[in-house]
Amino acid sequence: MNRNSFLHSYLPVFLLTAISLITLTGCQAASDNLINESKQEDSMSNEDIQSSTNSSKEEKGRTFTAEIVRVVDGDTVKIKMPNGNEETVRLLLVDTPETVHPSKPVQPFGPEASKFTKDLMPEGSKVEVETGIGERDKYGRLLAYFYVDGKMVNKLLLEKGLARVAYVYAPNTKYLDELEDMQKQAQKEEIGIWSIENYATSKGFDDSKSGEESEKKTTVHSSCNNPEIKGNINSRGNKIYHIPSGQYYEITKPEEMFCTEQDAQEAGFRKSQS
Repeated sequence: MNRNSFLHSYLPVFLLTAISLITLTGCQAASDNLINESKQEDSMSNEDIQSSTNSSKEEKGRTFTAEIVRVVDGDTVKIKMPNGNEETVRLLLVDTPETVHPSKPVQPFGPEASKFTKDLMPEGSKVEVETGIGERDKYGRLLAYFYVDGKMVNKLLLEKGLARVAYVYAPNTKYLDELEDMQKQAQKEEIGIWSIENYATSKGFDDSKSGEESEKKTTVHSSCNNPEIKGNINSRGNKIYHIPSGQYYEITKPEEMFCTEQDAQEAGFRKSQS
């Protein structure tokens, strides 16, 4: 077989083989491109998810140690900053009854709230301060959460029924759910501000209740020189008495005073569960 005959006989085979190789190479390249594109999409998707997750996390406020200069009232405190400057701070998300307002009377449970805050944070003591995201209110006061021995003062005021959840403005809503849960518990137990019917409202404290409270007379059942058991009738008409070691003794305004628990029970009062 001469050279020309050989090429003529096997040329179709060579062409078919070459076409097959080119086709296979193209398919592999396309497959590789699809795999790479898929990986890129997965990577972009993960980045997007991570970015979305990070953006949904609420920004934390600054935390620092400060010294108490003076407690103004239940929800307002003057502190000395780490740099030595003094600042007035308003506790975030809570509102206590007034005691020093220039145009309002001293409101029921205002003095108790002030005393509670002063006892927690006496002058010269150190506290942890976590500032809000929008750091100041329209009066220039810092907005913050205070911590004493790891416990949030804002939350403790609500727990004792000495404050209501108020002044809720985004983005300062970090602990809102926790604080509202604490308020609901105080409302359920009808302690502090919640023991006076319709006193604490969504718009503030009803000043008309101040006169009603001041007019109330405390009945003293005196079979001893110094009756210490406090009897209180809540808005539902339940008669409850509190002993000095009770959780709510200090914040209870007595309507009747007794010398012994037996005296209170005979008058129709039951012991507080806390």
